[in-house]
Amino acid sequence: MRLLTAVRELDDDLREGLTGRGPGQAARRLRRLLGAETVLLADLAGPVATAGPAPEEPGAGGLLAQAYEHGSPVHRPPWSAVPLLVAGELTGGLLVRGGAEPEVTAVAALVARSLDHAALRRARERIAQAELRTLRAQISPHFLHNALAVIGARIRTDPDRARALLSDFADYLRYSFSPQGDYATVAEELQAIQTYLELQRARFDDRMELTVRMAPEILPVAIPFLVIQPIVENAVRHGLEPKPGPGAIQVSGFGEGPLCVIEVEDDGVGMTPEVAEAVLAGERPADPGHPLGEPRRRVGLANVDQRLRTVYGAEYGLVIETAPGSGTKVVIRVPRFRRGVVAH
Repeated sequence: MRLLTAVRELDDDLREGLTGRGPGQAARRLRRLLGAETVLLADLAGPVATAGPAPEEPGAGGLLAQAYEHGSPVHRPPWSAVPLLVAGELTGGLLVRGGAEPEVTAVAALVARSLDHAALRRARERIAQAELRTLRAQISPHFLHNALAVIGARIRTDPDRARALLSDFADYLRYSFSPQGDYATVAEELQAIQTYLELQRARFDDRMELTVRMAPEILPVAIPFLVIQPIVENAVRHGLEPKPGPGAIQVSGFGEGPLCVIEVEDDGVGMTPEVAEAVLAGERPADPGHPLGEPRRRVGLANVDQRLRTVYGAEYGLVIETAPGSGTKVVIRVPRFRRGVVAH
């Protein structure tokens, strides 16, 4: 139990790697764990944290250089130096005075494991940020063109509605390109969706029926920014646009134990399971209207699916329920609380 607790605490201390205040806390924790006189953590540029008296013996600092050179522990009682390898790459070292050699080596492996976790977290964050930038860059030109055309057409026939739609359009763009961060509350996402759907209703001459039902308890839940709107856009473009006559979209959300569940359902043309699978892969089967029969990219849902998996884990991707002629339901299930997922 003591070891499990130490592993968890080291992960917390080294969440940011060998930077910030965490390494100092880790060094003090390791000193207590080993019953050592001195513990020093270093990166490749030099010491980053020391717990206990600083090394004064001639050659003590040189042990780390030897450990780096050989890529293996070096023991010269009372000192031990162990290189820290992360994904096979030398990251730094652990220098200890007074600890038992086997224990020092085992503890260094725990430190390297925590640093590996920190590197993976940073990589996931970079991926999620890159995917969000990609999604923002792909705000549909199709939608932008149609929204401006609808507003332009209403200027003479219904100027009051045109002004309201123009305000909605400005709000939509402001939210989509806002620098607020990687996460937003369900309430903020819902407001953006309602703005988007009002613009689409005007384009459909109000033949689109909209139903939005959100349980109050999930409104403050933080979720990745821009995960619901691409699903709603997919429902409009690929569900309702090809369907003759009126259509309906329902957006609902509710709590399910520790989960927040959001569903976007349309009564449009639906799709085959093969097409649904291709959509989540970021493409559609070959387009018969294309001169080369090439697949058309549909990155919106694939982007959302990947970002959800990156933030929450592989089990939290999108679920699509659909069949030809039977509409489509896309379901998001995410934890209501997750460390690091905070709306600013």
